[in-house]
Amino acid sequence: MKAIELEKSYNPKDFEDRIYAEWVQTGCFKPASDKDSPVHECYLNKSKKSAVSKYTVVIPPPNVTGVLHMGHGLNNTLQDIVVRYHRMKGDDTLWIPGTDHAGIATQNVVEKQLKKEGKTRNDLGREKFLERTWQVKEDHHNIIVKQQRKLGNSVDWNRERFTMDEGLSKAVRNVFVTLYERGLIYKGHYLVNWCPRCGTALADDEVEHTDTDGFMYHIYYEFEDGTGKIEIATTRPETLLGDTAVAINPEDERYKSIVGKKLKLPLTDRVIDLIADPYVDKEFGTGMVKITPAHDPNDWEVGKRNNLEVINILNPDGTLNNNCPEKYRGLKCPEARKLIIEDLKELGLYKGEEKIKHSVGHCYRCSTVVEPYLSDQWFVKMKPLADKALAAWKNEEFVFYPRKWENTFSHWMENIRDWCISRQLWWGHRIPVWYCDCGETIVSREDPKKCPKCGADSSHLNQDPDVLDTWFSSWLWPFSTLGWPEKTEDLEQFYPTTALVTAYDIIFFWVSRMIMAGLEFTGKSPFHDIYIHGLVRDKQGRKMSKSLGNGIDPLEIIDLYGADALKFTLSYMCAQGQDVLVDKDSFKMGSRFCNKVWNASRYILGNLEGRTLIPVADSDLNELDKWIYTCLDNAVKNARAAFEGYRYNDGASAIYEYFWNDFCD
Repeated sequence: MKAIELEKSYNPKDFEDRIYAEWVQTGCFKPASDKDSPVHECYLNKSKKSAVSKYTVVIPPPNVTGVLHMGHGLNNTLQDIVVRYHRMKGDDTLWIPGTDHAGIATQNVVEKQLKKEGKTRNDLGREKFLERTWQVKEDHHNIIVKQQRKLGNSVDWNRERFTMDEGLSKAVRNVFVTLYERGLIYKGHYLVNWCPRCGTALADDEVEHTDTDGFMYHIYYEFEDGTGKIEIATTRPETLLGDTAVAINPEDERYKSIVGKKLKLPLTDRVIDLIADPYVDKEFGTGMVKITPAHDPNDWEVGKRNNLEVINILNPDGTLNNNCPEKYRGLKCPEARKLIIEDLKELGLYKGEEKIKHSVGHCYRCSTVVEPYLSDQWFVKMKPLADKALAAWKNEEFVFYPRKWENTFSHWMENIRDWCISRQLWWGHRIPVWYCDCGETIVSREDPKKCPKCGADSSHLNQDPDVLDTWFSSWLWPFSTLGWPEKTEDLEQFYPTTALVTAYDIIFFWVSRMIMAGLEFTGKSPFHDIYIHGLVRDKQGRKMSKSLGNGIDPLEIIDLYGADALKFTLSYMCAQGQDVLVDKDSFKMGSRFCNKVWNASRYILGNLEGRTLIPVADSDLNELDKWIYTCLDNAVKNARAAFEGYRYNDGASAIYEYFWNDFCD
């Protein structure tokens, strides 16, 4: 044989992009069953003898407005490892790429651009605004794809999907109408989580609760008959303008004699009742609670039980509306709070405040404080769907790695609430509901040409202006990406998918909903293995964020050390059930290992001159040969067991220890 000369130093910039392009061009990432796959003939020969196992993974679609961060780097790396492992085993392997339209986030990006130009979306109108948003989508999508290619993701690019492409849009409509026909979708006037900045409703699990410094304010309410006053405590004194009662516990002996009395509501000309309701904790504060049904979920329930009036005091932008006294109208809540406290002091109705730390809900996208808000919204009844998912889990139709996440899953399912799916946005899947001038409501998979009730043409039909929650399309991801609702070859061959690899922060948002949708619309769990990995954090254990300035750009690491070094480091450090703590220097370890592989290969390939490589019989092996083969065999067994059980660090360690300490030494 002739010697093969490699460059003296390991420089991934010389070959990574070139090799990846060759892999894509030759179809190496296509499943073996695909006729364009370079191993298709092997697949046919193997399938004639026995059934070929399949292995399917759908990528958690990154938001199309973002750029990939180190969390994406970890997530993509872990998928790439198991996908390549099963491809090497000879399984019919498919990894589907794609991106998510990210309704709130994408619309925010475009509206920020418009704000710099002194414009709003209303200045453009819906059609022009959407044209501009599609352009932003294209620009960001191109960046994301470039990053994924730099990472070396072995996805089948020919099967790439987008949550608003034609096929997935058809799937979304089909699901909405089907759920409506089954009585699982309804519209109602309810209290929802509202983000004043994004101008839209949010689902319960899109609200992030954080402990925040605040105050407990003590206020007096006077009896209408002038016989005295009571003391209540609240963290939000501005909401008293929407009070419709004060409540005490019916078992509280201190106040039984005053139940039913009338109270003058401070700063207004209204009179409210003092009522009894078991919701009130006798031991908390004074044992008296102001009830504002339109601005507190618990008060909403008290209001329903006691037939209380519901008064909304907020505009969609979070300012006080015309249901408030004129002097407070148009003020944001913090401004109104300050003025209301001053006015209460002047009236002698303010006792004082005390510092507290309490849980406050924030929008998961923009971190604005979320307001409970009364509005018309569309909802999905979740309990029937959750019951099916719980039954499937108990039957082990899917398994979590590590198993501890099953407790989180079951707790959320057992306590699930209806899902608010309508969003007051323009970017997203438009709700497939039309309202005729005659009052008829039409829910349809296709745009209606006329009203089925009065026969009026489409000019008299107005489509619901809202769009669906982004998660309403992504909960269909495992089967909509394979062509559902059409009966495609891909759906037949690759569904259910085999594994889902994702971070623990979206178990509620995404994982649980995909399970419910898969069971409801295909009768099968969308995947069997659910590997939940940790988050990438800095060395101090802090979550990486722009505000802290502690984020690491994966492309920067690839530029320094190469994609293989980045991926090996992340896999080596990814212990099941733990977060990954890294800084830029962490990736030197992966770089050193890649360099070791390069130098060992260079040494061997450079010493092939005049040598003939022939198979060796067992009888020809000496004691040293048998020892190294035994080490190799053990490393293979350990790595195989690790990858089958999603123990990435164990698999990486087995390979590292064998190559560095046994083979090279």
